[in-house]
Amino acid sequence: MRRLLVVAVVLGVLGGCANHPPVVGEPAPTLDDPKQEAAYLAVLDRYSDRKEIYDGFDTRVFAGATLQTPAFREARIHRRALFQTLPAAKVEQLLAEELADAEKFHEFFLGVHVNDYRYDDFAHRNSIWRIALVTPAGEITPVEIRRLGRADLNVRAYYPYTSLFWVGYRVRFPKTFANGQPVIPEGTEQVMLRVASSLGNAAMKVSAR
Repeated sequence: MRRLLVVAVVLGVLGGCANHPPVVGEPAPTLDDPKQEAAYLAVLDRYSDRKEIYDGFDTRVFAGATLQTPAFREARIHRRALFQTLPAAKVEQLLAEELADAEKFHEFFLGVHVNDYRYDDFAHRNSIWRIALVTPAGEITPVEIRRLGRADLNVRAYYPYTSLFWVGYRVRFPKTFANGQPVIPEGTEQVMLRVASSLGNAAMKVSAR
């Protein structure tokens, strides 16, 4: 009986580890209005996905990605406006800047928690990781990968799937292939951000509309 109990506890712990990345530190900030909070999380969930890379029962990497569509950018700016009590003119300025960026790039926020810091080299020229955007038109690699730093409370206010020891990256892809064809064709329902190396790969699928 004791042996069965131990096995059950071990399986429960392993099951929990498989589905829940480590959460450390204060909870992510939330809006006071539950309806506004739920509305933002619904938009975030539509354009985000999370995956893990395992070595047996050990997790090497937790990863989460959010496609910065115009709809998500607008939701994020309005969330910022509520947190910071921004005047309307400032909100309009920020929205214009965000939409201008959306016209230039397909952009992802990529958050990662790597158990071994040596593998946190996503922005390095000789990184072990290959990142690609996969769409119905093919796949393409980034034109820019920028390390944003640790996921502090401000970052977690917008990407609550991250935690204290996560690191954020900005990953930008061109809007067109070399032949001028759109990377994300009109009417595309879903795209995939693939993060792969000899350690394994994470395929994060998000809505493109």
